[in-house]
Amino acid sequence: MPYWTNKAASASNIRRLEGAGNWRRYDDLKDEKGTVVETGCARELNGFLTEALNSTSLMILAGAGSSFSARNAEGQLQAPGWKDLWDAVSTKAGPLFDEVIGIIPSGKAIENVEKLLTQCKLFVALYGETGENAEKVAKFIEIAEQAILARVSFVGPKTALDAHEMLLRKIARRGAKKPRARIYTTNYDLCFEQAAERRRFIVIDGFSHSTPQAYDRSHFGLDIVRRDGSRDAPDYVDGVFHLYKLHGSLDWRRVGSQIIRSSAEGGQPVLIYPRDSKYQEAFEPPYLDMMSSFQGCLREPDTTLIVSGFGFNDDHISQPLLVALESNVNFRLLLCDPVFIPDAALDDGQVVVKTTAEPTNKMHAKLQKLATMDDPRIAILNARFEDLAWALPDLVAQTERERQAERIRQLADIPARQGGAA
Repeated sequence: MPYWTNKAASASNIRRLEGAGNWRRYDDLKDEKGTVVETGCARELNGFLTEALNSTSLMILAGAGSSFSARNAEGQLQAPGWKDLWDAVSTKAGPLFDEVIGIIPSGKAIENVEKLLTQCKLFVALYGETGENAEKVAKFIEIAEQAILARVSFVGPKTALDAHEMLLRKIARRGAKKPRARIYTTNYDLCFEQAAERRRFIVIDGFSHSTPQAYDRSHFGLDIVRRDGSRDAPDYVDGVFHLYKLHGSLDWRRVGSQIIRSSAEGGQPVLIYPRDSKYQEAFEPPYLDMMSSFQGCLREPDTTLIVSGFGFNDDHISQPLLVALESNVNFRLLLCDPVFIPDAALDDGQVVVKTTAEPTNKMHAKLQKLATMDDPRIAILNARFEDLAWALPDLVAQTERERQAERIRQLADIPARQGGAA
């Protein structure tokens, strides 16, 4: 079963790499009498995750795989994979798609949107936008970017975001006096923003609280505190986290010299579209601010980075991570991805699954080698984003802020329920 389907998050989906290709499942194996025959990795993993949540600096890097946990009703748009983006672009471009494939070098051998747009951009850079073929390619780029923008706009009021809400709830229970947890994502969608809104959490993402909301990098240095005349020390509000969208966002628009938050038409979308030039684009404002934060946080002492759903295809993100492993002895890394073990091997009931195949992803291979060399700073899980959210421990009981948010949600539902009953 592919990992993006509706398979419920549970211990049965989790395997932790131990060494020599051995992956130990989460829970213990017990006999008919309930006696433990072979132990799982639950205790060791829970200890690692507890240390992670209690780190001075907690970072989470979420890639496209994390959005597959968001679900809409059947028949509605779901989180797109590469094939979905390819289909969306080819459909919107119509006959122009095949024309462009025939124009650009090696066009017929290209099978994903990132390589296609890379070749199109190179063609325009070499030949300009004049001439019949160049005009067609330039027009196609514009259409393709519009198609991608529309296809990743799948999050709505009724989208199920259980995993995102669960993860935010658990990281929100860190001590409020610790530095705020920082979530970095390469996704354009609004999964984390919607999840935070539903849970009444506060997102610091570089935008002002005025109308219209305008981006200013200095806002990342602000925090949320309660003012009480009887207390001298600040009372930091819980449920606050930083959100850095490394490749832009669906609701960012460039209007004149400003970047504002708006989902309405008008203005230029602020996105790094899939193509090889995204490395260079990532070091332009506002992406430079996000990348600077990412690189700086990796160098801080007592830092943990949790990576989920990220394929390490972006060198500008992968390389700083490797540097942190080499230079920061107090850096910890948890990699969570469901690609290490075939799905069929998870259902055989064994406590330990052994794999001998070398990962095809070069970064996965490097990190797996380090983990099997007994580097205690690295933990690798074969699991999905929703499994990770499930496995993260609750540091404390439900906070009063969470209880109040739940009361408000239930109160808001009462008229709807009564109306439905009528």
